[in-house]
Amino acid sequence: MIRIQARTEPSSIMKLVSPILAIALTLIFGCILFSAIGKSPAQALHVLLIAPLADSYNIGEMFVKMGPLLLCAVGLSLCYRANMWNIGAEGQLLAGALGGSAMALYFIDSESALALPITLLAGMVSGMLWSAIPTFLKLRFNSNLILTTIMFNYIALYLLIWAVHGPLRDPQGFGFPESAMFADSTLLPTLFESSRIHLGIVFAIISAFIAWFILSKSHLGFQIRVFGADEPAARYAGFSSKKLSWFVMLFAGALAGLAGISETTGPIGQLVPNVSPGYGYSAIIVAYLGRLHPLGAIIAAMFMAVLYMGGDLAQIEMGIPVAVVSMFQGVLLFFLLACDFFINNRLAFSNQATN
Repeated sequence: MIRIQARTEPSSIMKLVSPILAIALTLIFGCILFSAIGKSPAQALHVLLIAPLADSYNIGEMFVKMGPLLLCAVGLSLCYRANMWNIGAEGQLLAGALGGSAMALYFIDSESALALPITLLAGMVSGMLWSAIPTFLKLRFNSNLILTTIMFNYIALYLLIWAVHGPLRDPQGFGFPESAMFADSTLLPTLFESSRIHLGIVFAIISAFIAWFILSKSHLGFQIRVFGADEPAARYAGFSSKKLSWFVMLFAGALAGLAGISETTGPIGQLVPNVSPGYGYSAIIVAYLGRLHPLGAIIAAMFMAVLYMGGDLAQIEMGIPVAVVSMFQGVLLFFLLACDFFINNRLAFSNQATN
């Protein structure tokens, strides 16, 4: 008979090593997968992981993709540390893009120095409001946070699609579902002339350090850690579960909203239906790959950004379907969770006596 037993003392070293082990297992699976579809595993892995870093322009593009991944992952890390299973970063990102873009269009003829800060603030507030709805449903009616946040992802997507086909569509855009180009006063400045790296990556890195400080150096962070590790003990100590839940969810919503508006005011320059290729969903993998630590998410977001770029190159150079690349990301999460499971548990074999 096989039973699952919790380990009395899970290895702290293995907890740190498990992301590397999960990546290694994912690469092995990738080799098998690429061989099965008739592609050279060595060439495919080179295109996925090495080619995206081949020159300075590609490295710059990696940082462009890293920004929204990191912003979403930092917020999710705090949510998951508090046992708030927020799967809605994608919807909160889209809500931020929609609300912030509406504000950017309001300033389309303005040269005010306040136009950009107000636009960014509108995106953050929109993300916060979008995260507030499932939070309220969870705390007031005990609804399932996973289900409600997933559903609100789709609501945000179709609201955005409706907006670019309706009230926010460019009247001079020949009927294409996109807004007018934003004014220069509402565009994020680039950090280098020959690159698309913009201020969004700075926001992302700063947010990671702010979240690290909150989680590791503040009483609020201590409450979050205790609440996530042992909820009954946190309640016994007098910690307010509602206040902590509201804080982590609104914090995550604000960062996801900032990610959305940073995309439209950064590399895109307007509101379009495909603002995000799934950054909010991939941020879940980034958060776990970074061990739910805001600073660990920086390295994890960099790795995931390379995978995004490598996936595009793999489609162009090798004709690998986009679904294969998406499955590659999913397998990474599977192996990461499997490694964590066996770090905290073990299989026990016993003989069951029969009469």
